Amino acid sequence: MPVTASQIFACLEEFFSGKIAEDWDNVGLQVGDPTKEVGRVLVALDPDPETVKIGIEKEVDLIVTHHPLIFRPVKRLDFSQPAALLLRKLIKNEITVYSLHTNLDAAPYGLNQYLAEKLGLNRIKPWGTNRFEILYKLVVYVPRDHVENVRKAICTSGAGHTGNYSDCSFRVAGTGTFKPLPGAKPYLGEVGKVSEVDEYRLETVVPENRIYRVLDALHRAHPYEEIAYDLIRLSNRGTKLSPGRQGELARPVSLGQFAVEVKNRLRLPQVAVVGRIDSQVKKVALVSGSGASFLGQAASQGFDVLLTGDIKYHDAREAQLLGINLVDAGHYGTECLAVELLARFLTEKSEERGWDIEVIPFEGSSPFIFV
Repeated sequence: MPVTASQIFACLEEFFSGKIAEDWDNVGLQVGDPTKEVGRVLVALDPDPETVKIGIEKEVDLIVTHHPLIFRPVKRLDFSQPAALLLRKLIKNEITVYSLHTNLDAAPYGLNQYLAEKLGLNRIKPWGTNRFEILYKLVVYVPRDHVENVRKAICTSGAGHTGNYSDCSFRVAGTGTFKPLPGAKPYLGEVGKVSEVDEYRLETVVPENRIYRVLDALHRAHPYEEIAYDLIRLSNRGTKLSPGRQGELARPVSLGQFAVEVKNRLRLPQVAVVGRIDSQVKKVALVSGSGASFLGQAASQGFDVLLTGDIKYHDAREAQLLGINLVDAGHYGTECLAVELLARFLTEKSEERGWDIEVIPFEGSSPFIFV
């Protein structure tokens, strides 16, 4: 069936919510018309001239990228400048651009989780800064005969998850009263008369990024014309949201062996290594992209190696001082998997939801050439 850009955005938002992006980041819609019907989607790492050229040639309607097109506020559009010219081409060809950056990094099934699994790590857990998903309690009043239908509808839509448990809810019986006024079309009772109805107070928990989907399911399943419900923000901590992952190798290997394994699994021409090449590695911390700021944390928590990208000379010296091994697989090397991840995600979701779209992955290439 046909699908609009905004429907695709909503699907991406369910799993990689923009609410978990870093404050400095600019994720989501970058340029274009969210109401436009989409038939062809290009997935890329960077919204650069090469990506836009491919998008125009393939006649795509939407480009989904990891890195944002616009990082800072645009003060003027001078078409003699490359950045403005890129925007002009996108607008002229009616191509919408949507970006998932630090929200994709930190999401429970996002880029760093994907990277950790790609490297074959075991006992994978979120690692890095400690942020947690915001939770709400949903309280709704439902007539007795419809409580199970409503419960199933909201839990299927993302409510009721607590740790390793799903379909978590609580209900208590009571009596609801109401008087339909002129113009009302009540499911129960009569206009102008006070009615008493056997109802249940149904409670469950909803993560912030699933609220609108759950409320939509509630309105479709609930029989009342006007639904009485409350949304209460909780102090409870939801899912841990961290930019990195920690894990363990199946067995200890040398730092050199680990580096070669990283290079081979990520299909890279080379990786840089800091540390004793024969030192033993088992506990691994990783942060895709630029993770030098996590050196101290990795060292203090006893990890054998930190895998990341964009390591500078003085970062390497700091690692030596702290006694933490480093494998620098590059910014591109640790993040190009975003294309594979997002292309698979969109393909699977389009099949599940019956969307008539073609998803085209485009990895591009690293800007660095090694000689």
